Amino acid sequence: MRIGVMSGPERGDSARKAARMLDDVRWAEQAGFDTVWVPQVPTDFDALTAIALMGSVTSRIELGTAVVPVHAQHPIALARQALSAHAAAQGRLALGVGASHHWIVRDMLGLPYEKPAAYTCDYLQVLNSAVSGTSSVDVENDTFTVHNPLGLAPVAPLPVLVAALGPVMLRIAGERADGTVLWMADERVVADHVVPRITKAAQEAGRPAPRIVAGIPVCLCRPSEVDAARARANRILGEAEISPNYQRLLEYGDARDVGDLCAAGDEAAIKARFQRFADAGVTDLSVRLLPIGEGREELVASKRRTRETVAAIAAELR
Repeated sequence: MRIGVMSGPERGDSARKAARMLDDVRWAEQAGFDTVWVPQVPTDFDALTAIALMGSVTSRIELGTAVVPVHAQHPIALARQALSAHAAAQGRLALGVGASHHWIVRDMLGLPYEKPAAYTCDYLQVLNSAVSGTSSVDVENDTFTVHNPLGLAPVAPLPVLVAALGPVMLRIAGERADGTVLWMADERVVADHVVPRITKAAQEAGRPAPRIVAGIPVCLCRPSEVDAARARANRILGEAEISPNYQRLLEYGDARDVGDLCAAGDEAAIKARFQRFADAGVTDLSVRLLPIGEGREELVASKRRTRETVAAIAAELR
């Protein structure tokens, strides 16, 4: 199981945020992580722009988006942006895309959110053609009629991953993408729901075994602080209560909220949780560092201890 860390969706001064993200990715590469995952959240930096910058200060680490909402731009526009970032990163981009949620697409962007799975399927048909290196994208389906010359070839194969939570989206991800990017999925969800469905779809489509990227919060703390860590995860990361997609996903597993997904405790407890995800079929773990403490100094120190521990575990499990 490959292990990566999330970077990007943090509060702070925009003037300083770019430098901090570059510091984060330099550290992650030096620490031996496999991937840095950049979430695309409504209030933060553009993920692909961030990846282009990150690519300029690194040479080895994979850089992934988790995930870019497909409704926000035309697939040709996204392909052009992704291919540009992929080139800037010397062919190290993993493009994660997804249908997002009604409260982002409909309520924030003011766009229709009917039949998101069908829209994503049609979108992928255009996107896959555009990032394949073809000189012209010619696709006609129920959503798009595209006849677009494109002289921008990928500098290396560009993997496309799809955020897939329900059965239909998992089938689409297996048939039309290189894997899936998950959030709010515990070990039981991965083993019993995600892996069988996406793997079957990929096999039937004649595609390689899909990547399963699972995002989880992680907090190094004393056993007596585990409840506090889970409470903090629910306070700053909780969104299932307003996202029916996540609510339905939780029904497949044992976790009831993001706090239950948090790998919290000492090094042995965190390592054991990582191993359970690997045993469930996760190919890539995306760690969201979750510090605890009172005040900035304690939070910074907590985050530093957690990331150093995760780096040590990643090296041991590799």
